[in-house]
Amino acid sequence: MAFFFLIIWKILVLFSTCFWWFNLIFFFFLFLAVWFFGMNIKNLIFFLLNLYLIKHPNNFMPIFKRKPFGHILLLKRCLVRMIEVVAQGRYRCFNQLKMEGSDIIRDLPPNNVLFVSNHQTYFADVAAMYHVFNASLKGRVDSLKNIGYIWNPKLNIYYVAAAETMKSGLLPKIFAYVGSVSIDRTWRSAGENVNRQVKMSDISNIKKALDDGWVITFPQGTTKPFKPIRRGTAHIIKTCKPIVIPIVIDGFRRAYDKKGLLIKKRNVLQSMVIKQPIEIDYENDTVDEIVKKIEFGIEQHPSFLKVISVAEYKKQEEELDKQRNFWDIY
Repeated sequence: MAFFFLIIWKILVLFSTCFWWFNLIFFFFLFLAVWFFGMNIKNLIFFLLNLYLIKHPNNFMPIFKRKPFGHILLLKRCLVRMIEVVAQGRYRCFNQLKMEGSDIIRDLPPNNVLFVSNHQTYFADVAAMYHVFNASLKGRVDSLKNIGYIWNPKLNIYYVAAAETMKSGLLPKIFAYVGSVSIDRTWRSAGENVNRQVKMSDISNIKKALDDGWVITFPQGTTKPFKPIRRGTAHIIKTCKPIVIPIVIDGFRRAYDKKGLLIKKRNVLQSMVIKQPIEIDYENDTVDEIVKKIEFGIEQHPSFLKVISVAEYKKQEEELDKQRNFWDIY
């Protein structure tokens, strides 16, 4: 009997890593066993765990492994799956996400990669990047088809966020557990302008995240467009020497509220363009030169700002709305 359970277990583990829908068979197997053998759920789970531990004692330990910031791997994996499953409808149903650059993602090393992007909402931007990164790593070509790619997500993806934002409620705290590198902003706190020193612990935490994996940062530090790049990002680049990937997003501000939690408007065309790495001479480029390269990379340099009349702006919006309504659904 134990041999029978072991064979079934191995098959389920193998296929569940490849096909998300195969996990339904696992749950069906559990309930079937409960009904057939008259076991309760608790005893059945303990039986299967003990069986697996006896045969593969070393394979079970990674479940309890913690990431560099003390996050439990299993819990983090479950949270990423849950959040991304809920969020996917925002990019494929209510609205559409047009993405470019999945081939660039697949060619990146597993760590010391810094993504710099313009910022439009607190959470929707990052959630979309988690989708795009994992879909690209699983072989999707500029597409989010088949959400099975989220079953085994890349867990060493981090994003830099303001500590006060990530402590503002239960949901932000959950998002923080998924991968936030929370820092204290030096220029603003609780809605007030401040001027304080950079905490060395914040810099060391960003370096720790880069050593472990990929880090997403929004160097403007605000969701308002065409604001100046914070020089701290350039200092981190010179210190840690990461591969710097610029990302340009659009449409998120129109589709969601400022926090990125509520859908404000449907049938909005969202876009995410992942560009080639920025060429940086870590030894000779000055901080100002790196800042300027980032501004051009994420298309937030003043030269991209074109002042137009209100009437012309409304006309452009009407034309964009027509394109969004007829956008091909992936």
